[in-house]
Amino acid sequence: MTIKAPTLNIGGLGADPLTQRINEKQTKWKYKIAVLSGKGGVGKSTVAVNLAAALAKKGYFVGVLDADIHGPNVAKMLGVDKADVLAEKMEDGRFEMIPPMNDFLGQVTPIKVMSMGFLVPEDQPIIWRGSLVTKAIKQLLGDVKWGELDFMIIDFPPGTGDEILTVTQTLQLDAAVIVTTPQDVALLDTGKAVNMMKKMEVPYVAVVENMSYLICPHCGNEIDLFGKGGGRKLAEKEGVDFLGEIPIDLKAREASDAGIPIVLYEDTVAAKAFMEIVDKLVAKLEEMKGKEEQESE
Repeated sequence: MTIKAPTLNIGGLGADPLTQRINEKQTKWKYKIAVLSGKGGVGKSTVAVNLAAALAKKGYFVGVLDADIHGPNVAKMLGVDKADVLAEKMEDGRFEMIPPMNDFLGQVTPIKVMSMGFLVPEDQPIIWRGSLVTKAIKQLLGDVKWGELDFMIIDFPPGTGDEILTVTQTLQLDAAVIVTTPQDVALLDTGKAVNMMKKMEVPYVAVVENMSYLICPHCGNEIDLFGKGGGRKLAEKEGVDFLGEIPIDLKAREASDAGIPIVLYEDTVAAKAFMEIVDKLVAKLEEMKGKEEQESE
């Protein structure tokens, strides 16, 4: 039986059963990847959405959780913001939400999406204290029918706050992709996010530099609006991998507003950059998993 998804019952959440459900579900997710930044405005959600689309374009089954409760925009960027969220009654009497999916007219494998943006009117602010926010994120993990996934992408809120700490302690993350822009102010905060993930013992931490440069639409030259090379230098300083640079693409804004990830515009430099980043990320994760399997034999 399916019904329209209910409002989150935050007050009635039981921590232990919910955590147990999350633990059971995450065994069906091959790789769990957090996308975060030390500060807002660096294009973190854009990177998360396009990583997901690039992976799905390669045939992987991908889920995306928008854990930015106060600023949920992943659903719009993936073209499912108008979708109705249904819920299915389980054997124990609970209801689990069914995540909307989009395959972009068959261009990718279906991407499953869940966001608080589905459950509240788009013009209504969510005025909650941190404890309610973390419980809501955990419910979006544990009370959603995610099924089997090759990749679960979690788009975290900016900063290094309680929500990130709680989810990182709950999920057994395989990787954290830290998004920055080249300028010094962004790099200061990005370094904090990198070190947080290292302290949380996330197995693989890497940096992506977004808005690295602008390709002039008239002359084709690269313009370094925010400086150059800061992300690579930060990665070298912190001893983590640098996955690549993503240029500012004028089509990206139009694509996001239209609910189409820029990575699907194959003729753009940004799309090629995302595909190269995904190739590096997948290769590294598979290498690490291979070593784990050898050591366990």
